[in-house]
Amino acid sequence: MNPDICVGAGQCVLATSEVFDQGPDGLVVLLTRTAPPSLRTAVRQAARQCPAGAVTVADGTAR
Repeated sequence: MNPDICVGAGQCVLATSEVFDQGPDGLVVLLTRTAPPSLRTAVRQAARQCPAGAVTVADGTAR
């Protein structure tokens, strides 16, 4: 997760609110770096849908 390029679109929160949330400024907050196996597909989807490319995934871990 790169907050410097996040635009606050919230696509990642829509994909999985168990891993991502939005702070009071609208920018995304990473709730956990390591998603449980049941959410890893959703985390990858969140990374693909991020319009700013602020979410990246490595080995099932959101970054």
